[in-house]
Amino acid sequence: QVQLAESGGGLVQPGGSLRLSCAASGFTISSFGMSWYRQAPGKERELVAGISNTGGTINYADSVKDRFTILRDNAKNMLYLQMSSLKPEDTAVYYCMTAGYWGQGTQVTVSS
Repeated sequence: QVQLAESGGGLVQPGGSLRLSCAASGFTISSFGMSWYRQAPGKERELVAGISNTGGTINYADSVKDRFTILRDNAKNMLYLQMSSLKPEDTAVYYCMTAGYWGQGTQVTVSS
């Protein structure tokens, strides 16, 4: 059974950092590109960052460039999103996605 499980969300002050993790099970991620999306209240889900199966190609939404870093560890079947210089507008539920499968999401709240 294919599963994606995000973790690492929480409440953080503006300017702070968080590291999100996505654990994949039931399949091997090494053949697939993977992405992080987010959805803020009242807004559509948006692509935050994507990474190719080998990690050789990476792209970011303009709103997170130079602040977020997407990483993958194919040996551990894991995807990560290192977030720094967080802003209140980064508040959202963050989801990992690959091969048409979605995790359940993890809440990130940036507030003082």
